[in-house]
Parts: sequence; structure tokens; C-alpha cells
Amino acid sequence: MGVAVGGVILDESLLLASNSPHHENPSLQPVAESLLRKLRHSKIPTVSLLKRLATLYLFDCFILNESSVDDAKNEIMLAWGDTGGSILYVVSDKKKEFFPKLSNCGWLIVVLRSLGQESAAVTEGGSACENSIMIFINKLEELPSTICHINRKATGNSVATVGYVMKPSREEDFAKRGAFPLYPTQNGLMFMPLTFELPLSPQLQEVDVVLHKATDEIISIELKSRTNFSNRIVYTSGMQDLQRYLEDHPDRCVIDSFNSIYPVLDRLEIQEILLRLEDLKTEGHSTIRGPHFLKVDSFKEPDLLQRMSEAKLSLPSIVKPQVACGVANAHKMAIIFRNEDFKDLSVPLPAVVQEYVDHSSTLYKFYVLGEKVFYAIKKSTPNADILMKLSESNGLKPLVFDSLKSLPTAKEDQNYDNDNCSKATNSCVDLDLVTDAANWLRGVLDLTIFGFDVVIQEGTCDHVIVDVNYLPSFKEVPDDIAIPAFWEAIKKKFELKRSK
Repeated sequence: MGVAVGGVILDESLLLASNSPHHENPSLQPVAESLLRKLRHSKIPTVSLLKRLATLYLFDCFILNESSVDDAKNEIMLAWGDTGGSILYVVSDKKKEFFPKLSNCGWLIVVLRSLGQESAAVTEGGSACENSIMIFINKLEELPSTICHINRKATGNSVATVGYVMKPSREEDFAKRGAFPLYPTQNGLMFMPLTFELPLSPQLQEVDVVLHKATDEIISIELKSRTNFSNRIVYTSGMQDLQRYLEDHPDRCVIDSFNSIYPVLDRLEIQEILLRLEDLKTEGHSTIRGPHFLKVDSFKEPDLLQRMSEAKLSLPSIVKPQVACGVANAHKMAIIFRNEDFKDLSVPLPAVVQEYVDHSSTLYKFYVLGEKVFYAIKKSTPNADILMKLSESNGLKPLVFDSLKSLPTAKEDQNYDNDNCSKATNSCVDLDLVTDAANWLRGVLDLTIFGFDVVIQEGTCDHVIVDVNYLPSFKEVPDDIAIPAFWEAIKKKFELKRSK
């Protein structure tokens, strides 16, 4: 086994755009900022030879040229101490004359080939670096996977590599909390970003587990069709490639399978699944259930009010698009108070009309990370009587809103774990009941990491699950608790898959 990566030095030659002048604000290559963010959150010590970037990304900065290599090396070693691994010097092949000096540092040199050069290769030795290894890459995007490859060789089979793909903002949210280290975690996981900018198959050959947020890559969903749900979703070409690869490699561990996430994309299907919570009813406990609901294809249906009555729905009710996520307006909702509110309602169709539950403005967000369940308490929309006053002040119009932005709340969020209990109404949330429901949902949906929202109905104390989603951010749970649980959920899923 080799030595893991202990630090990364980024030469300015690979970060700057080819036509960028060397002044205080040089322009970067398009992929440079994404790479710098990944390195910043990887916790691997990083040096930038550009002062502005070092300041922006909280890197160390040193002056290094052909005459000052030894001095810079000593400064870096003093700043970093014993990193316990190899130092990667990442440089463009435009600075070949610099290689002999670098070879004397004992660093591992990663060379970014210029356009038109040969394919990526790994060679040992050579006149420029007689006692070191030079690794050649064709694109800057290859650097994270190169680091993971080196670390994998150093650790052998004791570490499982998790390849992950999601939109940049979501990746940044997870990464800055330390969820995606490029070096092994204590429980033996290492995280490698997958990119659709490079051929996918070679990247996937490096990983043991695939973690994805496929809904970030949805182009369209057609719910009016009666065909299989998988045929009604159009993903980006990159996500389609990933889906095909996983279908061709069923032995690969994936969190979670595309088939498992389909129900959470469809509010109607989730509502129908929640009907089966009836099986969890036990004497002496509150009831846990989904809200009463009705699918609507047109707000002008002549028998709409009668159908609502048969579905145990009364006003006010909340109207949601049937598509739960992944497309524009999936979170555009309305609370309606009068029959005529359906006229010209702007919520996308098909829609689901859902019971509005008075819940004292208190929402319980539950997060399931493998076998562990956490929750946070958040302020929510107020009771119906207060909402009615808001509607009256708005000309008796329905209240239309985006649930991602939500309605204003008065108090700061409070965080709780399984050992605490807080009153939402006049009774305490039944954690045993909700935990049983979480375990039931995990089995029914076959999801490893998901979340759901619970409100407690005033008067009846019914626990009502009003939303279910997969791979949530769980940012309300403290990082020192959530991130190890996140890693453990992934590791256990991998070990279970491997044992089969």
C-alpha cells in the first residue's frame, strides 16, 4: 500500500484562464472555483500560489518560483507539520522547466495536460522526476478522483468509496458541514464527487457506493400518463447515463434506487401509502395518519365539492401540485377558504387537495438516517382562524405561497433529539409512535435516508404526516450528531449489500 494524500499545492498555472493577465484580480478557469470549494471543505491542507484565492478560500499562501523552491518547501512544512501523507503538487505541463526542481522536494506531481496532448496516463520515474511518481490528468475536474484513487491505494480494501452527485448548491451545503471528506472517515468511508463533465463509467469503476439526488436532474414529469412512473420522468442525459449504468450493474450499492424514490415524487402516491398507517394503530397511543386528500384534474369539475365531502375534506383546505419536487412550481401551493376560491386557482394541475390541520403553528421535522431517527421543531403556518383573517385582509383571496419559502414564523427554531420532548399542543409528541412510523416507512419505501413532516392536530392529538422527501439536508440536527449518523447509514447499507 502507498501513502495517502496529506496536502495539496495548487500552482497558479492550472487555475488561471489561458488569456488571464497576472494581476490582482486574474480570471479563473470555469471549473476552478468548484474545485477550490471541494478542496476547502475536504479538510486536506491546501496551498494556493495566488494570494487572492488563498484569502477567499482560507488556504495557506506561499511564493514559489524556480529559485525559491527549497524556502517554500520549508515554510509549508512549518505551517502544516507532519501531514502523515504525500504532498501533491498540481501544475500545468506548461511549466515543464520547473519539474526538475520539484522532483527534489519529494512531492507527488500531478500534471494537467494541455489541450491536444496525449490521453491521461500514470507513469513512474522519468528523467524529470527520477524518484517520484508523475500523474497526468487531462482535465482539472479529475483532481478529486485522483486524490481519492491515491487514498484508496494507500488504504487498500478497508475503505469504501462513495461517489456522489447532486446540484452544486446542495453539494456545497453538505460539504461545508464536513459530510464529504476526500480522506477516509473513522468508519471507513471516502467521498468522491461524480461529474457529468467526464465519462461516467471510469468514475463509477472507482466507487463502491453511489449516492445521488436524482430529482436535481429532472427535466420534466408527465403525471397524466398511465404508464409506469419511471417512463414518465425525463432526466438530464448525465442522470440517464447513471441510471443505465446502475441497471447494468445491479450489484452496485446505491442510495437510493430510482424505483425507491419514485413514490416521494408523487404526492398522490405518498398519500395512498400513508393510508396504510392504519396498521400501526395501538390502544393507548395517539393515531398517526396521513391527511384526508383528493386528487383533482380540473378545478372546474362540476362535482368537486361533493367529491371533497366524500373524501372527508372541509374548508379550509390546502391545495398542492401532484408533482412533489424536481420541476418548476412543484412547491406552489394555496390555502382556500371558500368554494369560489377554486376559480382561477394558479396551483399546477393535476393537484392534490389536502386536509388543513390546525397544529398550533408547530411542525415536527423527522429525519431518518438508516436506523436512527432525529427530529427538530419548527414554526409553521398558523391555525385556520388566523389564516382566515389573513385572507380577509387580502380581499378574501386564497393564500398562495411557495412552501420552500414558507409563511413568516415568529420564533427561532429549536432542536431536539430522541431524549427530549416538547409540547406542540396540549400533549407531547409521541416519539415511540412516530419512530414506529419511521421504521415502517423505511421498510415500505426502501429508503436509507429520508425525512417527513408531522403536525399534531389540536383536539384529537392525531399525528399527521403531511410531507415525505428523500435525502433531505437534515441541517436542523447538529453536525456532530448528524454527519456520523449519515456516514453510518451509508456504511450499513453498503455492508448489507455486500453480504448479499
